[in-house]
Order: sequence, then C-alpha cells, then structure tokens
Amino acid sequence: MRRPFRLVVVACLLATRLDAQANDPSKVTIERIFTTRDFAAAGFGPTAWTPDGNGYTTVEPSAGGAGSDLVRYDAASGARTVVVPASRLVPAGASTPLAIDGYDWSPDARGLLIFTNSARVWRDNTRGDYWVLNLTTGALKQLGKGAPASTLMFAKWSPKGDRVAYVRQNNVYVEDVTDGLLTRLTQDGGRTIINGTTDWVYEEELNLRDAFRWSPDGTRIAYWQLDAGGVRDFLMINSTDSLYSFTIPVQYPKAGTTNSSARVGVVSANGGATTWFNVPGDPRNNYIARMEWAPDAGSVVIQHLNRKQNTLTLFSGDPRTGAVRPIHVEQDSAWVDAVDDFRWLDRGGAYTWVSEADGWRHLFVRPRASGQAKLVTRGDYDVGNVVQIDVAGGWVYFIASPTTGIQRYLYRAKLDGSQPAVRLTPTDAPGTHRYDVSPNGKFAIHVASSFGAPPQIDLVALPDHRRLRALADNAALRSTVQALARGKQEFVRVPIGDGVELDAYLMYPPDFDASRKYPVIFHVYGEPASQTVTDSWGGRNYLWHVMLTQQGYIVASVDNRGTPSLRGRAWRKSIYGKVGLLNSADQAAAAKEMLRTRPFLDPSRVGVWGWSGGGSMTLNLLFRSPELYKVGMSIAPVSDERNYDTIYQERYMGLPGENSEGYRLGSPITFADKLEGKLLLVHGTGDDNVHYQNAEQLVNKLVAANRPFTMMSYPNRSHGIFEGTNTSRHLFELLTRYLRENLPAGASAIQ
Repeated sequence: MRRPFRLVVVACLLATRLDAQANDPSKVTIERIFTTRDFAAAGFGPTAWTPDGNGYTTVEPSAGGAGSDLVRYDAASGARTVVVPASRLVPAGASTPLAIDGYDWSPDARGLLIFTNSARVWRDNTRGDYWVLNLTTGALKQLGKGAPASTLMFAKWSPKGDRVAYVRQNNVYVEDVTDGLLTRLTQDGGRTIINGTTDWVYEEELNLRDAFRWSPDGTRIAYWQLDAGGVRDFLMINSTDSLYSFTIPVQYPKAGTTNSSARVGVVSANGGATTWFNVPGDPRNNYIARMEWAPDAGSVVIQHLNRKQNTLTLFSGDPRTGAVRPIHVEQDSAWVDAVDDFRWLDRGGAYTWVSEADGWRHLFVRPRASGQAKLVTRGDYDVGNVVQIDVAGGWVYFIASPTTGIQRYLYRAKLDGSQPAVRLTPTDAPGTHRYDVSPNGKFAIHVASSFGAPPQIDLVALPDHRRLRALADNAALRSTVQALARGKQEFVRVPIGDGVELDAYLMYPPDFDASRKYPVIFHVYGEPASQTVTDSWGGRNYLWHVMLTQQGYIVASVDNRGTPSLRGRAWRKSIYGKVGLLNSADQAAAAKEMLRTRPFLDPSRVGVWGWSGGGSMTLNLLFRSPELYKVGMSIAPVSDERNYDTIYQERYMGLPGENSEGYRLGSPITFADKLEGKLLLVHGTGDDNVHYQNAEQLVNKLVAANRPFTMMSYPNRSHGIFEGTNTSRHLFELLTRYLRENLPAGASAIQ
C-alpha cells in the first residue's frame, strides 16, 4: 500500500532535477535550443557598399517607432546618417511602414527599390512585392499594380535608373518608374514555359534563380527561357489541409530522365521579337549555367555545360544575330563546375577564370580574344572563392586555406600575378572567416567564428585588418556558450591507409575519464555538396552535440574524400562515379581506426546520424558495416540514387545508362537486407527535394527482408522538416530519446 507514495516521491525528485537542469546555465536542453532565445545569434544587414567604397548602407529598427530606417555609415569615421526614415515608407492608406526584406539604390542614387512581403518558392524567398521610393519627391509607388500579392521576382534597376525590370508569373516585364508605363517583354510564360527565372533543378543544383540581365546601355534584356514540357511531374500528396487529399505536382527530372530545354535570348526593353542564341547541341541535354553581358553591350557570354558536366564551353554571342563562337573550353575526366568567379577586366578585354588544370583551383586572367592566360594565384592550395577585385589598385581578394581544409582566411594577390598571395586575416585568428570587401578594397565587413564560438561581425580596414568597430559582436551569446559545461573539443587527422588522412573532430563529455569507455555518435554527410568538419560555429547541431556530451556521449565527425574541402582536385573528385561507395568506405575505415587507437571509445556502442546526403550515408554505414554501427538515425535520405535529380546525381555519378552498376552499388536500398542494428528513419511527406518515395521504397525493402526498424513521418514538411508548430523541437526530442533508448549513455569500465 506504500508503493504509490514512493512513486510520487520519485516523480517529485525527477521533476525537481529536470527543473534545476532547465535553469542551470551550464546545461543544454532541447527546450533551450529550440524554444528560447538563449542561443539566438545576431546578424547584420542587409547592407550595400556605396559605389566609392567609403561607406555602406544598412537597415536598422526605427527609433521613432514601427518599421526600419535605411541608414548610411561612413566606413572610416563611423558617422551615421539616416537616409530614409521609416516614416517615408508608409504607403498611402496604410498606417505602418513597409517591412524591408531587401533593397537596391538606383544607379543615379535618386530612387530606392524595396522588396517586401516575400514568400518562399523552393529554397529561398524569391517572390514578393516591390515598391519604388523617389528620394527627391518622396513619392512611394508599388510596381506591378494589380498583380496578385507576392508574385514579382528579381526586380532590378535599368542602368539609367528610369525603369525597373522584373519577372511576374514566368514572364518578363519592364516598368517605367516615372509614368508607370508597363511593357510585357515575353508573352508565352506559363507552367511549362519559364522566362526570366528557372525550374526546380536549375535553382537547386546550378544555384540559378534570377535569370535575366539588363544590357549595360539599358536598351535590351538577355534572359533564360526554359521549356519544362518534357519533364514529368512528381506528385506529392497533401492529406491534412482539406477533407480530401490533393496532389502537389513538381516538375522534377530524375537521373537519366528528360530535362527542361534551356536557351538564352535578347529582347529590346521596349518590346518586340526575341533573338535567340544559336548555342549548339540538344537544349535538353546541355545546360546554360551562367550568362552575362560584356561591358560594351556588344556581346553576351554564356557558360554552357554538356549533360555529363565534364565539358564547360564559354561562348561569346552576338545579340543582333544570335551567332555564337567558343572562346574557351574547360574539360575534366570527372566534372567541371560553373565558374562563379567570372569578372570582366580591361573594359571587357579580359576576364577572370577559375581552373583546376594543375590539380588545384587557381585564378587566371584570360584575354577575351587570343593570347596566353595569366596565372594569378600559384602554389599547392585552392582558391575558395573571389571576394572582390580592386581594378584600380590591381588586387584580387579571395578566400583560401593553404595548410588545412577546415578553416578559411582572406588573402590578396596582384591581378598581374607578379606577387605571391598574402594572408590578410591575422595569423592569431583561427577559424572560419567571411568577408564583404568594399569596391575600393579599403574596408571589409568581417564575419569570424570558430568551433564552439559564435560569429562576431566587425568592420575592418584593409590591408592591415585593423578592427574599426563591432557591427554585431554577439557578446551575450558568447557568454552564454562559455557558461556551458563542455569537455575537450579537438580536431584530428585520421590515417586510413595508402597515405590518406581524413579530417575529423571529437567532442568529449565534461567529466571525461580516459580510463573508461564511452558511446560514440558520428555525425555524417560525406557528399560533394558539404563538409561537416569545419572550424566554424555549428549553431543548433553544435549545441545539440554539446547536450549529448553532457549526457555521456562522445560526438565525432569525419570528412571523407569527395567532400568540398580545400585539399585539391584529386581529393574532391576521387568520388566521381562512386558516391555511396568510396565515401562510406572512408567513413567506416576512419571509425575503425579511431576505435583502434582510442580505447575510451566503446566498440559496442557506436551510433551514426545524418540528414539528406548524411541520411543516405547513415543507411549505407548501417547496411554495409553492421558489425561496426549499432544504431543509426537517418533523416530525409536518398535510398536509391536513381530517385534524385539529373544535375546533381549525374554530375557526380555519370549517366545512369553508363554507370548502372555504380548507381546500384552506391544506393543504400541495395543492401537494406543486411540491416542488423537499430534504425530510425525520418522523412517529411512534403519533401520536394528528396522525395518521400525514398522512404516508402526503403520501407518495402526492409519489410520484405523482415528487418525491424522505427519510422517517423512529418506530414507536409519539406526537406528541412521545420514547418508547423513545434516541429524542430519534436524532431530533436525524438532523436535524443531514440539514442538514449538504443545506445545507452555514460561511461563504463574498460575490460
């Protein structure tokens, strides 16, 4: 009869312990991560440098009440001027100012283009409403009057500042900002004909959304047109938002299937017929990855990729006739990436180009006509990306990390290649550094973070990197993070044989005792799209990992070959044709080596988790190395590589018809019957990226093989599984609970 009283006492003690933990600043909890503002990081911007580079503008909360002011700062002195107060952004008949999602000053500095009421298309908020403020008269006018809300995309000023072009429901328009005259440049836009923007796969895999360009003289517009008529719809099913379910079609080309055709044309900004460029090849089996006008408006350059993406041809096109001629060809036995670091020099007489021809990603200056390309950067290191080119000073600023693949620093070199690159980031500042360098190269907005240290945003002077002032120091967040109970966190190199060493990190419990054994959970990704082992702030994932260490786990991660580390072409492209094979073999080899050399890692308690490509990796490791991995948590995985899109999968695996065995062996579903450990499979049914189909097909294979597993579906959630009330918290509580129930936490004695 006394048992109920004992249960009440235990429950009270547990509640007291949990309450104390929730209020303990040294402890990380799911609630603190996902429902409080304890770990919220302050950002800065949006910002825009003034043309001379001596100042910048940004958006700040209005001191006068609602809305935001646009303010200008002098970079050297910090003098602040309110350029546009929020009170000037109140539309007629409204009581509150427009919310500013983005803005752009007109070339003559007499107008302000405001992006507001934005909405997500696939990844980003690229649809919205646009307004123009006349800075002289104070008139505030909405563009596309009468258009449905949030239907305008990529509005941009003409070079003269008298007109704005934009995309509306897959057609391109030009609107005069003075008299409102609206000219529709394309007439055929609809569900399958896409003008001035792109389809799902171009956006996702070529990072191409904004698909039109003003000519430098403001008389013409060059634009992409995609015809998705041959692309099959993938149907997602919504069963929760109405009494009867309905389908959501997504034009999605799966590996080996038909792509949209793509072409580029030029049309007068006053309307009329389009002149199409006669780019050779089947437009459904080639890609137009990039396009820009030459500075003299006399030609358009087009980056053209073949279907295999191993040949990139740079064409120069005549906008009057549509004729094109190749001016450079880049080839690789694996794949070639589109060049984002293309910049015009010498008034269009030369351009910057990136090539891996010598085994490292280097910057070149190529003549537009004929002549020898000039190597700007030289040595056994990779250029990460170009940040700024100071033409007047003859400098190029770029990101690199010659000695390690886990960090990023700012360098600069002479454009003529006459001097070796010099590091501008201080040598006593490890971590990952990002920069927005002013046009004159004298200042930069600097974002610095490191593993376990939140970002700090400063304005610095260049080239001495002198700190001028803090823009968002995140001091409170740093103090909050520093108060957490954290064990040792270290980066290591793990040898796996044949001279190959992989970057890895380990996070230890605060009370770690090397004489005891601990469970280890590996966080994985391992595909060419991303790294997990970087000396940078990891946000929620990092905090959750800290929480796991506080509960008695060691957390580890490894970057296998094929990840986009700055370790040379051979490192990155060794995975070609072997996604799912080489990367999972590297991961398993690293895990075995870490277990062999670290007796405190318990081989009977090894877990793995990952998302997207990391979800696929989790499955491959569980299925291929069941003797090693005991528990896996796979979120939104590709279970069959044939299910994923053309551009990504074919870039790294080749065409399915030419590498069918590679696709089969790289797909986790092929080995699902080998499952022995515990598997948690999580997927959103509204995932437009990695379709829920992958989970359902895998479930069928596991059921047929009579393999037990646990599954959680999130209705109508996308690939990020964040939509809806409490979703992120629920997901990570699920992961935490599953881990604790199936991979017991805490230290045990070494036998």
